[in-house]
Parts: sequence; structure tokens; C-alpha cells
Amino acid sequence: MITEFLVTAGEQPKRLDVFLVNRERDVSRSRLQQLIELGRIRINDQIVRPSQKIKPGDKITMDVPTPEPLELQGEAIPLEVLFEDDQLLVLNKPPGIVVHPAPGNWTGTLVNALLHYFQASGGTVSSIGGKERPGLVHRLDKETSGVMVIAKTDQAHRHLCGQFTHHTITRVYEALVWGIPKKGHGRIELAIGRDVKERKKFSSRTARPKDAVTEYAVNRRFDKAVAHLLLYPRTGRTHQLRVHLASLGHPILGDPTYGGRKVCSVNGVDVPRVMLHARTLGFRHPVTGELCEYERPTPPDMERLMRRLEECLNHKRVHGA
Repeated sequence: MITEFLVTAGEQPKRLDVFLVNRERDVSRSRLQQLIELGRIRINDQIVRPSQKIKPGDKITMDVPTPEPLELQGEAIPLEVLFEDDQLLVLNKPPGIVVHPAPGNWTGTLVNALLHYFQASGGTVSSIGGKERPGLVHRLDKETSGVMVIAKTDQAHRHLCGQFTHHTITRVYEALVWGIPKKGHGRIELAIGRDVKERKKFSSRTARPKDAVTEYAVNRRFDKAVAHLLLYPRTGRTHQLRVHLASLGHPILGDPTYGGRKVCSVNGVDVPRVMLHARTLGFRHPVTGELCEYERPTPPDMERLMRRLEECLNHKRVHGA
């Protein structure tokens, strides 16, 4: 697909790849650099390098090849199914599994597992999400564990998406965070979007801010080092909980993206992953209208870390350290 546009007056001189990465949000900087090197992105019909500076009046031509259709294969990955009927399926997603295929993760995803599950059972899955996201009405990050709902019919998909869009879904998360919030409970209101400088991150430093609200309550304290929080997202933005807690000064343990390397170990104990778990999910059944709510308690790896933290605390109390 070929697109052309002019650099508008008032645009500050900057590298071509930097200019494009802020304009073409769906294409990575490395991909843009590759396309420039291949001559598929030109300035004034001239082949240039990614470091070429753009200026007002420049005509940029982009010839981005259409990706080949993706043929996904089912994979025999175990699923912990909490509930299933002819409209939907509720499962407990384990940590460490990507929800849907994307560059770098074409196999081993939750979608691959779902395709195998439905093929083996003879069941159906909603087609609204397309080949890459069949049945998906929401997602969890790779390292986040917890409850998810999958739509098996298009009717269920539309109904559930509507509930997510209008924020009528009940959601409770739990997290272990760095340090102890000053307030026992609170509300974080911070509009976020894709970061203007680091495309893989989300922050308030964005060209397209979207309202985001999270309420929290401190459930347990481990001295001054760590707090166990219950989180109640009132909106559903990408990385919302991770960004909001980092903005509060209490990033989630095991999340170097928003907390740096310091949050990857505490009191000499290594943190195995981002310590975030989707504990509760509630919604109206798309056909019966019945209020459904599903819960999975604290996962084993989070429990183990809390036990280690408690042991460290007890050791300090006994030895006065």
C-alpha cells in the first residue's frame, strides 16, 4: 500500500525514522528503518537513510507491503477452564503466556491453545476478532495471570465488548508493589497513552491521552519494603495498572519496564515475574442476563514470594536487624 504526505510548516527538523515512528503508531521504529533502507520510504522520490532530516515541504512516500494472511495452528497447551457453555468460556490464564500472536510470538499463545481446545471439543469460537484474535474481548499482559472470558459466538462477543466499553464489568486485581503507599486506599486519575519517545511504553507523556482511573486498597504490608494491594480499574487502558502504580511511586514488583531493575528483587529475594493477578471478573451473561462472577485466588508464585517476605520480616524481628 502506497501513501504520500507532505511535512507541514512548523515541523521541527528531525530524523526521518523519529518523525515517522510518532506518526505511524502501528509500525515499529526498527521496521520503519528497514523499510527506509530497502527504499520503500523515500523523501522527494529520493532514497535516503533513516538519519536523514526531514523539513517542511518534504514529500514522503511510503510503500508498505501488505502482510501475508496468518494461518494459525492449534497447539496442545493446557487450559484451566472455570466455566463453559454454548456462549462463552471462562479460564484462568497462567503467567508467561502471550494472549494473541504478534511479531516474536507467533506460536505458544493463548489463541493457539484455544484453537486446539475448540478443535478437539468440536466447539465454536467468535469470528469477530479475526484469525489472530478469535473470541478475544479483552486481554492480559504476558506475565499477568488471572481470569479471562472468551466469546464463543458473535452475539456473545458483541455483548461482552459492550460491557467492557461501558465499564460495567467487575474487575479486581491484586499486586505486590515496591514500598508502602501513604494512604491505605486511594484513587488514581491519570490520562495515559503510548509514550511519545518509547513506543513500547505507555505514560502520561503522550500525544493521544485517554482517561484512566484506578482505585486501590492496601491489603497487607511487609515492613516498609512491599505492599499487597487490591486494585479496582474503572477503565481498561493498556498497561493501566502498571503505569498508575509507577506514577504513585510504587511500581509493581518484577516490572523493570516501569520500575527499573530495583523492583526485580527485594530483601535479597528474586521476583520471578510481574506480580499482577486478575483475581475477579464479573459480567452479565450475554443471553440470560444473569450476573456471573468468577474468581481465582492468589497464584502460587505470588504466595511463595509473600511467604519469603514474611520469613525475612520474622528473621529481622528475632535478630533485631
